[in-house]
Order: sequence, then C-alpha cells, then structure tokens
Amino acid sequence: MNDDKAPVLEVRGLTTEFGAGREGARPPLRAVDGISFDIARGEILALAGESGSGKSVTALSIVRLVPPPGRTIAGSVRLEGLDLLALDERELQRVRGARIGFVFQEPMAALNPSFTVGDQVAEVLQVHGIATGAAARARAVELLDAVRIPEPAHRARDFPHQLSGGMRQRVLIAAAVACRPALVIADEPTTALDATVQAEILDLLTSMRREFGLSLLLITHDPAIVARVADRVAVMYAGRIVETGPARGVLASPLHPYTRGLLASLPGRVPGARLEAIPGAAPDLAALPPGCAFAPRCPERFSDCDASRPAAVTVSPGREARCFLLGGAA
Repeated sequence: MNDDKAPVLEVRGLTTEFGAGREGARPPLRAVDGISFDIARGEILALAGESGSGKSVTALSIVRLVPPPGRTIAGSVRLEGLDLLALDERELQRVRGARIGFVFQEPMAALNPSFTVGDQVAEVLQVHGIATGAAARARAVELLDAVRIPEPAHRARDFPHQLSGGMRQRVLIAAAVACRPALVIADEPTTALDATVQAEILDLLTSMRREFGLSLLLITHDPAIVARVADRVAVMYAGRIVETGPARGVLASPLHPYTRGLLASLPGRVPGARLEAIPGAAPDLAALPPGCAFAPRCPERFSDCDASRPAAVTVSPGREARCFLLGGAA
C-alpha cells in the first residue's frame, strides 16, 4: 500500500492477556483491552498514561514480542495494509527492524555489550539485505552521524559501556531508522536521562521523522513530552484508551477526569498552585470494576459509572473520550 492518505498503522480491538486462567488460579490479567487507534503517515502519536496502564504491552503486542504467559487474543494490527497478527514468525522477522523500528527505554539492555555499536547498527542493514561488509559498516557510520554522534567513525568502534546514556540512546535510534521503516516505536526513550539530554533526544526523534519520512508511536508517562513532540495523544488507563485527540487540544482542555487528574499532578502547570494527586491507586487488572475502570478514583463519579462501561463519545472531529459525563452509553 502506498496511499499517502491511508494510515501507516491501523489497530483495531487489540486485546492482550497474561495468565492462562487455570482452575483455582486468578483470572487472566487483561493488560490491553480492546483498544483501537490509527497513525497517519509522518505523524507522531503519543500513547500516554501512568505506569501499568498498558502502554508498553500495547507496543510489544504490535510487534508480537509480548513475553509468555502473555498472548494477544483478539484484534488486528495492520502496517500499510499488512496484517501483522496473521504473519508467521519468519515473515514477521522480515518486518521487525525493516518496516518497524523499535527504540527501547533501556539501551544497555537492548545493546549487546560484546559488540561495537557500529557493528550493531551494521548488523541491522545486513540482516535485512540492505548492505553487507564494508558498505554496511560505512552506512552505519553515516547513520551515527545522522543521529548527531560526534566523531562517528571513531565512536563506531566503541562498545556500549564506553558511551553515555544519551549516546547509547542515539545508537538505538540509528539502528531503528537504518532500514528507513514506515513506523518507529519509541518506548519511554528518555527514561533516566537528564533534562538537557531528554530534550536533545526528543528533538532528534522529530528531526528523524522529517528526514526519513517515518511515523512515530511514542510511549510516555510525561505530559510535558506529549506537549513537546506529539501531534496527537491517546490516553490509556487500565488497559483501555479513555481519551484521544490532537495533543494541544487534549492538554489545553482535557475531556476525561483521568486526563484532568494527570495534568493537575504535573509540576509547574499553574505557577504557585498546589499539586493535586489522583486519589487511590490503579486497579487490579484481574478484578476490574464492572463499570468504568476509573470510577473508584473519580471525583465526578455517579451511579452510571458503576453499572457499565462508557462508550466512546465524539465531541469534535478527531476528539473523543469514554465518559458518562459526555453522554457515553454502554
């Protein structure tokens, strides 16, 4: 598919569970519960929410890397029209790295300590038949230069432990874009980096979007990152998407009480204002309430919230939320 107007990624009803639900055991944990979203060509979509909301499991489900005992039990994932959930493992290996790049949040865990960073970027090119031998190594140096690593020819001979955290993250980005994929998934790419390096990495991702013409799924818990780089945002809670819309609109005027709670707890949003923590704790995914999953923590809860799950309500083109306050029916 090469239609510029068609979504690069289409996710419909994606559902991923952990646990087999054996007799006498706890029921399966539904970490991703029937979520749907699109990513347009050249777009940055942020998937935002607290730790444990299902963001990273969503990313792993898309590329079918959910560790056992997790398994995707329903839904479809289409990359430029190709149904990823229908591919066998050999076909999927040709997609990972070539058509979907992945930037993990822990570069020291993602990079092999026994090989130079140049060899690891070159390996991506070799595995997918883009270049081999000296040509792959030369291209790896060009990619390290593209991600703004100084003295790339010299640094290509370094091992991961010889680089700073920010430099290692740049190496992962170089590997992720090496084959000019249609989509890059970046899972909390600025975790454990100081503020200055975080800003540099985010600026690098947006420049890679322009230079390589790729789309980006950005996993984050930080609304400030959403505001800095995202075109649109999908807010997750307890495995479900509760609000979607243009990033600026959602941050300026959130529709869902959970989104409002997230933003109210963000330092510096209103100078001098007291931070307002969301009361309670995230629910047990194996024992979700029958109605809205956020209802036990919601300051605007009423009887309908406990009875059934709210449907998505479209408030304006491209903006929707799942909340009975907006008139959502089950």
